[in-house]
Amino acid sequence: AGTAAPGGRWRGGSVQLVGALGSGALLAAFALLESGWPLGFVTLVPWLLALSHARSLAGALGSAWLMSVAYVLGALQWFAWAFGAYVGVDAWLSLLVLVLAAPLLQPQVIAYALVRTWMARRRGGALVAGAAAATWIACEWLWPKLLGDTLGHGLQPSPWLRQAADLGGAAALTVMLLLINEALVHALGGWRRRAARAWRPLAWAGLLTALWLGYGGWRLAEVERHTAEPAASLRVGLVQANITDLEARRAEQGAYAVVRSLLDTHFALSGHAVNAQGADAVVWSETVYPTTFGTPKSEDGAELDAEILDFSRRLGVPVAFGTYDRDAVGEYNSAAFVDPARGLLGHYRKTHPFPLTERVPAWANHAWLRRTMPWTGNWLAGDGARVLPIRTGDGREVNVVPLICLDDVHPQLAIDGARLGAEAIVGMSNDAWFSAWPAGARLHLAVASFRSIETRLPQLRVTTNGLSALVDETGEIVVRTEIDQQAVLVGEIPLRPPLATLMVRWGDWLGAAACAVLLVILGAHARGRSGGRTGLDLSAAVASAPLRLALMAPLASTVAAASRLLAAAVLAWLAWRMHTTDGWQVNALIQVQAFVLGVLAPLVLAWAIRRLSLAEVRIEPGHLVLSQSRRRVEVPLTSVHSMGLRRGCPHGACVQLHLASGRIWSRALVVDDPLRLQQLLGAQGDAAPPWRDTAAQRHALRASERARARHPWLDRGWLKFGLFPLLMALPAFRLHQHIAFGGTFGELYTFGLMAWLGGLALWWVSWALGLMLVAAALRIGIESAMGARDVLAGIGGGPDSSPARTGLRQALERLGRWLYFAGVPGWLAYRLLAT
Repeated sequence: AGTAAPGGRWRGGSVQLVGALGSGALLAAFALLESGWPLGFVTLVPWLLALSHARSLAGALGSAWLMSVAYVLGALQWFAWAFGAYVGVDAWLSLLVLVLAAPLLQPQVIAYALVRTWMARRRGGALVAGAAAATWIACEWLWPKLLGDTLGHGLQPSPWLRQAADLGGAAALTVMLLLINEALVHALGGWRRRAARAWRPLAWAGLLTALWLGYGGWRLAEVERHTAEPAASLRVGLVQANITDLEARRAEQGAYAVVRSLLDTHFALSGHAVNAQGADAVVWSETVYPTTFGTPKSEDGAELDAEILDFSRRLGVPVAFGTYDRDAVGEYNSAAFVDPARGLLGHYRKTHPFPLTERVPAWANHAWLRRTMPWTGNWLAGDGARVLPIRTGDGREVNVVPLICLDDVHPQLAIDGARLGAEAIVGMSNDAWFSAWPAGARLHLAVASFRSIETRLPQLRVTTNGLSALVDETGEIVVRTEIDQQAVLVGEIPLRPPLATLMVRWGDWLGAAACAVLLVILGAHARGRSGGRTGLDLSAAVASAPLRLALMAPLASTVAAASRLLAAAVLAWLAWRMHTTDGWQVNALIQVQAFVLGVLAPLVLAWAIRRLSLAEVRIEPGHLVLSQSRRRVEVPLTSVHSMGLRRGCPHGACVQLHLASGRIWSRALVVDDPLRLQQLLGAQGDAAPPWRDTAAQRHALRASERARARHPWLDRGWLKFGLFPLLMALPAFRLHQHIAFGGTFGELYTFGLMAWLGGLALWWVSWALGLMLVAAALRIGIESAMGARDVLAGIGGGPDSSPARTGLRQALERLGRWLYFAGVPGWLAYRLLAT
């Protein structure tokens, strides 16, 4: 907006830096101080005020990069120190890596800033805030974070505000914080211009907060009333032995002595929990038995396994503990459940091994990586949630879903456990690497506590050396141990069915819903930017605007038309096959092959022919001039007698020039809007050549209607049948990966990058096929409706260019776009959330 004054860039950069640093400082207090949760309502205000001064997407990108760095330095700097100490890397080097990786660790900040800035150019207020918030949530859902953190976790200390997590998880709280921060920014902007303009966003922020608190208070009362009802319970002892540095101990004492010490300590503390505190069962922490259980590797291992089984029988209580499991494929970090009467009941295998420490993806698993990072393990990922029983000698039994370490940052595992009938969550973790940085242990516990809110299941969480805790159904941390403390906690699991929640019923739904909402809002925004250019504008300005068409020889036109006809025929065959054989599912390789070879390839060929034939059309004194890269064709205007249309055009309308000599010009002019071409031929004041007959005139009018009702970019093929199917395929592919391989990158870790990309490509092509069929059905419906309108209007003699007909075309095309770009995501969201 004008020429920048000297120093303008520096001042703009300093504004962005100050805004990012201000929000980073507030974020640090919000995330790291238990009493700092009210700061969440203003945490982003300094940065958003600075971001509002960014005048370009490049400026917004720079501001977002600064904020991502401030984000990790303010809230997650402890991770650099802890991870550096764990792997033996210099602390400052690990901090530098954290800073450089900030955009990858917090990509939602980048996406949020870009969408907000792009939309704010023409929109304002609630629509921009809603689109930006949807972008934040969609990005966190599509790009899962290593530690599962989101802004909403900072509200864990607030008893009322955190209750809304049973609707949409911690992400729902993040949405509320983003909207309130945006409202405050708009209020400040309105106050600077005129004080009276500040009240509306403040009123919205107040209303949103009041509704939020109202729901939280009501839901908290409901849960407390439910848990106050008398019910039998089962007492479980959590053993925090505070034995760490196993590798150093193993080097000094030997492996057997270390395991011996671990077991003796846990035996003694477990006996105290049962005999002195009345525990009915005991739970030990992750990997407390650092070898395989049930499949021993040596005679010593078999003896130790038998000793644990004998201990459970002698004590008369079930024991659950962290260990390892193995099969023919490999080894797993697991939780073993031992019953005094039945022995080993089974293992739960950890679903989310920590990357580059417990697990290395197959595509990166090379000797040089092992030499560079010798701490990396070879454990495999488990296959999802499992519910296992804990039963007392008097017949009381409770079903629990185990979560090991990183498992408890993923909501879907706890939700799946609740659906399988779990009555409690049992968490096991080894947070010993947080010993010198308790902020990490506190964040892990806060994130884990949200699993209890989302499922309304009590949680018993035991760690190696802290923080072990008891979490109730409201997310309240009832009691917890301290870091580097040897302790035994005994908690009760009530034997009652849990309260129903939306999260259990619909799953982790908010991310998919945010993607759908974002697509709808961006579509509406793009429509507004197009200025509603959908009607037939026959003004001179339009006629004189640049026009591009395809100048095709007969052979090229025939090949392009035949290619499109072949694609239509194969698509119709696929629709018939899906209706009669496949149940409207893409479930056979022949469907994908036929679509790629019989539909996509011919369409690409037709597009390439038209692309290579493009010409620029203009009128010079007395001549129609068509210019291509290496050719210029001039047609005297006086020689053009009339215009006709050839049937079977590969795209748009094939205009034929009938010459005064009686011949037809050999080249066809393939144009989307034939009326524009007619206007151009009459642009110098002479009468435009007429159409050859009424049928050609009517066909030209309808082709022009379609062209001018087309959206400037939503109806482009690359977006409609390329990018949009990919966006639809991503959540379905992610769900498939979780079901089949236990995580978003499960197939990548198991079979490598090419297998993962191949699976994604199959889902992409399948969605492209489905969406092309949807588009074909919508096109048939639109053209049928227009044809029915013509019949009912009694069109027979000449073309009808009435505003009513043009308005109907515009309305039908607009409805088709909404059904395609909003209806399909809505249907997908319904299918995902209803299961």
